[in-house]
Amino acid sequence: MSDSDFTSAIRAGVSKAEWEQRVNLAACYRLVALFGWDDLIFTHISARVPGSEHHFLINPYGMMFDEITASHLVKVDLEGNKVMDSPSPINPAGFTIHSAIHAARADAGCVLHLHSVNGVAVSAQAGGVLPISQHSIFVLSSLAYHDYEGVALNDDEKPRLVRDLGDKRFLMLRNHGLLTVGDSIADAFVSMYFFETTCMIQVRAQAGGELIHVGPHIVEGAATQWQQVTKGAGGGLAWPGLLRKLDRLDPGFRS
Repeated sequence: MSDSDFTSAIRAGVSKAEWEQRVNLAACYRLVALFGWDDLIFTHISARVPGSEHHFLINPYGMMFDEITASHLVKVDLEGNKVMDSPSPINPAGFTIHSAIHAARADAGCVLHLHSVNGVAVSAQAGGVLPISQHSIFVLSSLAYHDYEGVALNDDEKPRLVRDLGDKRFLMLRNHGLLTVGDSIADAFVSMYFFETTCMIQVRAQAGGELIHVGPHIVEGAATQWQQVTKGAGGGLAWPGLLRKLDRLDPGFRS
């Protein structure tokens, strides 16, 4: 079967809403690669399939993030079992973290997990995220931490992961990396942009002199300020521009 025939077959077998979700998730993978946040094939971004079923889209294991297209994405259930025929393998162990959060959080439309260099660096610092930048105050307004328990392969870690995340939007996995939860793929990606940028600023600032910390009263008001700045749209404001950027570079993610 040719690539175009494969794409046509997948598109014909899913709803319009699911296809749109597939396009957005493929775009998210491409953007992670474009921003240099990927770790070869070893992290995952999952998104809930619109509808009443508890089905999710995830990357085919072994494919580089800049190769992923809408039709490549694999549809699975909460146990990581395929629910739609696909020639591509998945990494069930890689879905451990994601399935726990999707099951516990009705608002988890997308779960984005990275091993970005700056993020892992800050995750190894005892002080975690410091209030030293404007970016950081938005992260700190909804940040949780989860201690490292080894490679996330065991289901018995799930309750502790869910407990530590609570209702937060940002999760720092100690000695491991970063994770964001969003109602939409757009929100999860823009949240990750702020998370990773916060960590990059912190690592660079620590190479200089004494750091100036933002006052706690400003951090406390950051969530309200974020709503005012974005008019409640969150990632929706930046996402259309990011899609246009990808279309200019390579619109192949849409196939």
